[in-house]
Amino acid sequence: MTSLPAVPLTIEGASVLHQMMRVKWPAWRALPSSDRDSIVSEAAAVLGRDRSAMYSLLGHKGDLMFVHFRDSFEQLHQAELAISKLRLTDFLETTTSYLSVVELGLYESTQKVYNSLAERGIEPFSEAWNAEIEETLRRQREAMKVRLWPDIPEARYICFYPMDRRRGEQKNWYQESMIDRTQMMHEHGMIGRRYAGEVRQIITGSIGFDDWEWGVDLFAEDPLVFKKLIYEMRFDEVSAVYALFGTFYVGLRLRAPELSALLGI
Repeated sequence: MTSLPAVPLTIEGASVLHQMMRVKWPAWRALPSSDRDSIVSEAAAVLGRDRSAMYSLLGHKGDLMFVHFRDSFEQLHQAELAISKLRLTDFLETTTSYLSVVELGLYESTQKVYNSLAERGIEPFSEAWNAEIEETLRRQREAMKVRLWPDIPEARYICFYPMDRRRGEQKNWYQESMIDRTQMMHEHGMIGRRYAGEVRQIITGSIGFDDWEWGVDLFAEDPLVFKKLIYEMRFDEVSAVYALFGTFYVGLRLRAPELSALLGI
């Protein structure tokens, strides 16, 4: 038998785009109030609808963050184009963006199906192997449909950050065995479950799409839960040994009618 694959199975769902923007305040202030009102009214009619949400960012990293959930990259492209055509974008500067897809890792299911196939002597990547793997993925997609195609939670606060698994030097996540990675991910997930009533987490995969490997969105009514959850996870082996974190963005949900107040002079 060929050795079993090291790559865990995943299932993917919604396509996701984060756009971080900074307002060009001097140019915006220079406009007559009637022009500003007209521009905001036009933007409010487009932003924050069709599985998109706006957030007012805290800190120096930007003023606005737009989050879009769509069924495909083509639809994300249309959402991006719709924003770029607004007159408001003449007064916005993109600071960064992040492209990814909702991803659920199937470590435990992978372990079970790989072992089952190996016990029956089915060669990896053979026709019989591929057929059973695809059936496993089909069942998981159906069972996890709600998680794969979520609506953006209505929570008041968002925390978004990208992350990697460590590679190189003395620790390399991708060289650990499937059994060890499965156990570590199980223990890691148990911490998140304890916060289930306080925070909603959506994990997106971005390998091949952006500069980091995953994006993490946390949604909550109380922003302190972000600190508590992430701090506790830092003591977990997956984070303490293997995790690398990018820039954190924290924002408040901004409804379309509130855009005028944010941009008011």
